[in-house]
Amino acid sequence: MRAVHLLRHEHAIITLCRVLNVNRSSYYKHFNSKEPKRAIENRNIKNCILQIYSEAKCRYGAQKIRKILEVNYGICISQGRVYRLMKQMQLPKMSTVKLKFKAANKSNDRNCNNILKQNFNPKEPNKAWCSDITYIKAGGRFFYLCVIIDLFSRRVIAYKLSQHIDTALVLDTFELALKNRNYPQNVIFHSDRGSQYTSDLFRKRLDRASFIQSFSKKGHPYDNAVAEAFFKFLKLEETNRRSYHSFDELELAVFEYIHFYNFNRPHSANNFLSPSHFENTF
Repeated sequence: MRAVHLLRHEHAIITLCRVLNVNRSSYYKHFNSKEPKRAIENRNIKNCILQIYSEAKCRYGAQKIRKILEVNYGICISQGRVYRLMKQMQLPKMSTVKLKFKAANKSNDRNCNNILKQNFNPKEPNKAWCSDITYIKAGGRFFYLCVIIDLFSRRVIAYKLSQHIDTALVLDTFELALKNRNYPQNVIFHSDRGSQYTSDLFRKRLDRASFIQSFSKKGHPYDNAVAEAFFKFLKLEETNRRSYHSFDELELAVFEYIHFYNFNRPHSANNFLSPSHFENTF
């Protein structure tokens, strides 16, 4: 049928159809009929999906894309339809490789009470912060990332990447958080029982800042689930998908991801608003 269409200016269509054994009525119906409304709609939605997917560096799945289509483009369709369109477009899935490494992390367990008690949804900013440390490989060695998150919006309010996993890493990150949030007081600061957080030096700094320290129970990672979830997303959507050749390259990637996470990435706990957008609605 396509051959008839390409040669239609050189020979009579009736002759082409007879020679190529093509039904004339089928030819006219195929090339003269209008494109179905659904096909046009799907093509337009695919263009929007591709734009969203590209801007997010291939990090979004059907659920988040469906929500962004609704909020930013006014397109209200089901998650299943988004998934089918993405499958038709053969958008690549994220590839992750889990690094097998466990950092030594002995702790001082005295006076490690769980004040937060999994209350991950305070009603205001600067009521409860959580923190944790993870490791990321670059240039053949591991570096350590400490983050502090405000539980109200899930925003990363401070972070630092270091060659050493020590109390100085946590202290420096905490000083950044204080500065970025205008030195609030009476904030619950929750973490695991790592030696960096249980050290006398860090406990005294929290006391001077009038913070209330809280710790996860031993063997209960869900007590610090928000920080654990952030690292899960960071590794799934960024660091496990790439190789870094230097500290500087890794530092830039972490900066770009955290900016993306705070200002662009929809978060289910925020009714699919980004942490920054959610804070602005408060």
